[in-house]
Amino acid sequence: MMPLLDAMMQAALAAVDPMRVLPAHLPPPPRGRTVVVGAGKASARMAQALEAHWAGPLSGVVVTRYGYGAPCTRIEIVEAAHPVPDAAGAAAAQRVLAALQGLTADDLVICLMSGGGSALLAMPPPGVSLDDKRALTRALLMSSAPIGAINTVRRHLSGIKGGRLALACHPARVHTLVLSDVPGDDPAVVASGPTLPDASTADDALALLARYQIAVPPAVVAALRDPALAAPRPGDARLAGHAAAIIATADTALAAAEAVARAAGYPVMNLGGALEGEAREVARVHAALAAQGAGRLVILSGGETTVTVRGSGRGGRNTEYLLALALALDGAPGVHALAIDTDGIDGSEDNAGAWIGPDSLARFDGDAQAALDNNDAYAVFAALGDLVVTGPTRTNVNDLRVVLVERAGLKTRPTTRPTV
Repeated sequence: MMPLLDAMMQAALAAVDPMRVLPAHLPPPPRGRTVVVGAGKASARMAQALEAHWAGPLSGVVVTRYGYGAPCTRIEIVEAAHPVPDAAGAAAAQRVLAALQGLTADDLVICLMSGGGSALLAMPPPGVSLDDKRALTRALLMSSAPIGAINTVRRHLSGIKGGRLALACHPARVHTLVLSDVPGDDPAVVASGPTLPDASTADDALALLARYQIAVPPAVVAALRDPALAAPRPGDARLAGHAAAIIATADTALAAAEAVARAAGYPVMNLGGALEGEAREVARVHAALAAQGAGRLVILSGGETTVTVRGSGRGGRNTEYLLALALALDGAPGVHALAIDTDGIDGSEDNAGAWIGPDSLARFDGDAQAALDNNDAYAVFAALGDLVVTGPTRTNVNDLRVVLVERAGLKTRPTTRPTV
């Protein structure tokens, strides 16, 4: 991988390390107990940072993805499955609730939330089985639904998300610290907002299931239509006095990468941290941007694209984006690109993402377009040796995409510029 691409990636990941960004957002200690709960791929590192900067007593339970734990002495770290929940996640949700028993108005609950928490805190409502939740999660992930829509469904089909965890903390005060991995950085969307009131409705969730043609069993429909299972709404008196703070976002990572690019003498086009759309369509837009003009340019973007799975191959949204980008550029000279998920996992594979250069397609001994049609980008980059494998980063602000241009001039394949 090009040294400048690697330097931008490393700077971006360092900028959103919970150990760096969390301490400035800690609340003052309470008169009573401090209990820590949380979930997400960055939550164990967040707990580690909290322990390092909190002088008083602490207790609590935080659940993270298998392999994403971090050593803590006062906060229990539990690992479970992601992105499809498992029995360990269901047991962890019960342990989180158990840690909140007996709280008073003098106590403080610090909730550490990051992306991945929706799967890691698995608590189906009455009448819905864990297998029902697992099947629904798989169907949502394979659809073209954006993360906001997916988490709307998850918030309304849970006994702990959508503000319900905050109800379990009553009458203690809740201070939620959020590492955002969602476009728009709404803290109620990250990890499906366990401690935040829900402005959406169960009818919204049912409408989304219909829009994305997700078939669900009758028990799921019944749970969504049961008013007794509704999530707390904004203005609920039981949530009064609670606070939430976003401690880092995709824009935090992009700013760090931009600083590295500018220090190296590259103009930067920063498209922001909220991009959405089909990964291959976003790639075509970025190829068109790279073709404009000549000279040096770095194009940065974050956010979360989607992949509508129609094939049987392997890969996540970042490898799909890069393969589509390489096809659109068609070997154009002077263009290199990197795309990773900042949590270190692109979809459900073992890589964070991949990178491409002008010779990527020429080096591939196969049909790259057929691989893209089969959603098999992972196989292409594995064959090239161009996967980016970071291992667990223990942070998560979603995707980082870098297109680095340095050439006298280039052209892309003719394409209609889509709106993303």
